[in-house]
Amino acid sequence: MEYERILLGMGNPLLDISAVVDEEFMNKYDIKPNNAILADKKHLLMYEEMSTKYRVEYTAGGATQNSMRVAQWMLQKPGATSYIGCIGKDKFGEEMKHNVKLSGVNAHYYEDESAPTGTCAVCVLGGERSLVANLSAANCYKSEHLKRPENWALVEKAKYFYIAGFFLTVSPDSIQLVAEHAAANNKFFSMNLSAPFICEFFKDAQEKVLPYMDFVFGNETEARTFSNVHGWETDNVEEIAIKISQFTKATGTHKRITVITQGADPVVVAEDGKVKKFPVILLPKEKLVDTNGAGDAFVGGFLSQLVQEKSIEECVRAGNYAANVIIQRPGCTYPEKPDFT
Repeated sequence: MEYERILLGMGNPLLDISAVVDEEFMNKYDIKPNNAILADKKHLLMYEEMSTKYRVEYTAGGATQNSMRVAQWMLQKPGATSYIGCIGKDKFGEEMKHNVKLSGVNAHYYEDESAPTGTCAVCVLGGERSLVANLSAANCYKSEHLKRPENWALVEKAKYFYIAGFFLTVSPDSIQLVAEHAAANNKFFSMNLSAPFICEFFKDAQEKVLPYMDFVFGNETEARTFSNVHGWETDNVEEIAIKISQFTKATGTHKRITVITQGADPVVVAEDGKVKKFPVILLPKEKLVDTNGAGDAFVGGFLSQLVQEKSIEECVRAGNYAANVIIQRPGCTYPEKPDFT
C-alpha cells in the first residue's frame, strides 16, 4: 500500500510552553482544571511569568500538529503525514520548524511577517492539564495559502484528513474546501469537537462542516456541551454519541462514526445506531505525569491504524496505547519507537 502523504492535518501550530504550576497561579489567571481556552488580555503576562517562575519545556504543539506527530511516530513510515498551518517569522517559528522536522511530519507552514508564532501555556496541576492558547500568527492563516499548487497538491495526494475544531476559529473556508474535496473524491474527513467553547460559540461554523465529517472525535465534556447547545436534553454520553453519528450527512459514501474519550473511563464508539465501549489501559496514579496531549495522542494513534484500513477495534486500541504512553511523559512527547503490536 502507498503511504506517502496519505494523512493531512490542518490547524493552529502553537509552541507549547509546559510547566507544573500551583493553585495560586491558576487562581490568579482564572484557569480552570482540565479546560482549554483562548487567551484574553488578562492572560498575556502569564507566558512570561511561567517561564521565569517555573521550569518550562517547549514542544511543537497545537492539537492537530500533535495528532500528526503521534500518527507519524506510530506509523514509522517516512513521509506518511503532512501538516498545514501558520507560524510567525521569528525565533519560536524556527524552533517549531526544527521540532516538527525531527518528528518526520512534512509541514507546509504559511509564514506571517506581521504576528509572532502562536504559543500555548500548558498548566499542569495534580496531573491535570489546562490550556491557554495565544494564537497570534496561527490566527492569520488564509485559504489563499491552501490554494497554492504546492499546498493543494498535499490535499490531492492525501486520502485521510484530520482537523481539530480549534481551526474553526481561524479559517472555516479552508476547512470547507478540504471537506468538499474529501466528499467529492470518496476520501475520509474527520474533525474533533476540541473544546466546550467551540461547541458553544462556533456552533454555526461547526454545524456547517459537520455533514462532511466521517469521524467525529471528542471527550465527554465536549460531547455534553454539544448536546446542551443543540437542546438534546441528555447528559448520557452514549446517547449523545449516537445522535452525533446520525446527524445529517453530505455524502452517503461513508457512514459517520463518533468516538468519545472519557479519561480513565471506557472509550465510546457510536456507529449504525449502536454503541461499543472499549476500556482504556489503566495507569497507577503514581505513573501519571500529565494529561496534556492525551486526546491528541489518542486521535494520532487511531488515525495511524485507520490509514492502514484496520478495524475500528484496532484503531481504538492504538489510540489508547498512544494516549497511555503520552500521559507518562511531560507534554505531548514519546520515546523513539512505539511498542505497539
